Amino acid sequence: MGNLAVITDLHADINHFNEQELEILFSVLNEQQVTRLHFAGDTANQIEQTLAVNQFFRHRGLPTTFNLGNHEMGKLKGEQMIEHYPDSHFLNLRYLPLNQRTVLLGFNGWYDYSFSETKDPQQNRSIKNIYWFDRIIERFSDDQTVNQAILHQLREVLDDLAQKNYQVILATHFVPKAEFVIRQSGNYQVWNKLNAFLGSQALGELLDQYPNIRQVVFGHTHRRFEDQLFHDTIYSCRPLGYYYEWKITRDFVLANQLAEVYLPMKMRSLLKKHQAEFAAYQERHLIEEFCQAITLIPY
Repeated sequence: MGNLAVITDLHADINHFNEQELEILFSVLNEQQVTRLHFAGDTANQIEQTLAVNQFFRHRGLPTTFNLGNHEMGKLKGEQMIEHYPDSHFLNLRYLPLNQRTVLLGFNGWYDYSFSETKDPQQNRSIKNIYWFDRIIERFSDDQTVNQAILHQLREVLDDLAQKNYQVILATHFVPKAEFVIRQSGNYQVWNKLNAFLGSQALGELLDQYPNIRQVVFGHTHRRFEDQLFHDTIYSCRPLGYYYEWKITRDFVLANQLAEVYLPMKMRSLLKKHQAEFAAYQERHLIEEFCQAITLIPY
């Protein structure tokens, strides 16, 4: 018996994590008796830092694997590096036995605009090229074609695992179910345009066909949700996200009356003005944020 921890959207660089913060995370994982760790994308912007974070935990005796998110993909050149990154701890369309009955399957994932309110693919591509980080990512074709191709490969792996009667824990980065996509209203509805790049409804529909999939863990939303059950499969989404989105950051700002209304995107400059105080507060409370962002799965 063991415990698998899955973490998404660590964003170690944007969150200014160094060894001190990673030691805090390691202590949390130890407290939860974690025996295996997997990072499901956006561990950092630079792939070198993602690898360093993985190495940090492996050097402390905790077996650690990863798949990519869009942030790592932005610094890689070409499809081969994205889908087949040359590292033995990289899991994409590859699985790792956890015990005799259960495997951890990693899958980068992608998107096909199926969560968009705009059904015109060209309009979605234009929005992506203007506003979205992923415009720098080099893929072999348009987003819908890429998504179809990788889902075809995923189906082949899932068929093989079903035939072998394995229970599957799937770790991916992108969103597979519309229930985890927020539709904003009023002044914030402009953000709905970016839902096109959150994930793929086709992925969720594919996963529904396999009763041996025990749990699906993903992130990318930068918003945490309660676990949900679809076709007897548990879906878990609790990304860590950026420091200015955290609950402890909100608590710090409001408790110190630094703002009347907490708007995450406007907090970075405010936090810079109170950098020392916030750093001290974060050191005391980071454990709380980490605990809320870990998906723990016994196996």
